[in-house]
Amino acid sequence: MKEPVTIETGHTYDRSSILKWFKSGTPTCPKTGKRLGSTELIPNLVLKGLIQQYCFRNGIPFAECSHKNRDITRTVHPGSLAFEGAVRLVADFLSDKLANGDGEERNKAAYEIRLLSKASIFNRSCLVEAGVIPHLLKLLLSKESLSQENAIAGLLNLSKHSKSKAAIVKNGGLEPIVDVLKKGLQMEAKQHAAATLFYLASIEEYRKLIGESTEAIPALLHLIREGHDRAKKNALVAVYGLLMHPDNHWRVLATGAVPTLLSLLTSSEREELVTDSLAVLASLAEKADGARAILRSGALPQIVRILDSSTSRAAKEQCGLCCWLYASMAVQMW
Repeated sequence: MKEPVTIETGHTYDRSSILKWFKSGTPTCPKTGKRLGSTELIPNLVLKGLIQQYCFRNGIPFAECSHKNRDITRTVHPGSLAFEGAVRLVADFLSDKLANGDGEERNKAAYEIRLLSKASIFNRSCLVEAGVIPHLLKLLLSKESLSQENAIAGLLNLSKHSKSKAAIVKNGGLEPIVDVLKKGLQMEAKQHAAATLFYLASIEEYRKLIGESTEAIPALLHLIREGHDRAKKNALVAVYGLLMHPDNHWRVLATGAVPTLLSLLTSSEREELVTDSLAVLASLAEKADGARAILRSGALPQIVRILDSSTSRAAKEQCGLCCWLYASMAVQMW
């Protein structure tokens, strides 16, 4: 729905859709079936404003549908030379605002980068080339919660690009990202920091660097314990990614991961969190010290219960893997 209009019955429809309905020879309300005395369409400006806000916040292009509209985006298409040139100009402009603007201008630039970087790989590449990453990293130190959140959300989107990962690390980005993870002004900023570490951990060298940070893994485990569901999930997948580096195995165990994960199995009502927790436990159980810690926690009956009751195939697979690993370890210990 791009151009909501309200008809005589008080129901709202998209303009183009309801006009097609009327032109088909049915001057009735599709919802109620009532025959209309008038087919006049009243623009629903409140709903239109909400749609525009949603599109703006989520980086979705929104073109006005009015016949009076002369929006240039109708003639500038993704992939065209004009489009690519425009994005590069915008990236350079935003980078300059981050570097030289006042507090409000930097926050607005970070927000625009957050939206632009979410839209496409090409946009991310242009933003990296424009040099926005060092400026976003500096903005993580902001005492304004919105500026910090926009900056880390932009870095999260950019971290999905291969060149961005290197740029973040080479510019000393791990320390401020971990600092946001630990002491972020809002929970949203912390959850974005956890997700950023997950993408950075896709590179073996960076998994090692993150693990060597004395605060990264403890901060992730704290987020699993204290964060809301989305934050817990981001922290769980980040820990799972870090476990792909062997030296991080004992570091995760040393933070008290096993009791934290077992607590989440019983307290969470979201099956995806249970599945992610089981995945981390299964990864820990692949090594002897991890299997011992889990066996000594008395977790096996709980895992078997989940195996019996869960409707999730992924959860059952992780439970089965955990049980197999525990059994193998028990035989060795025996």
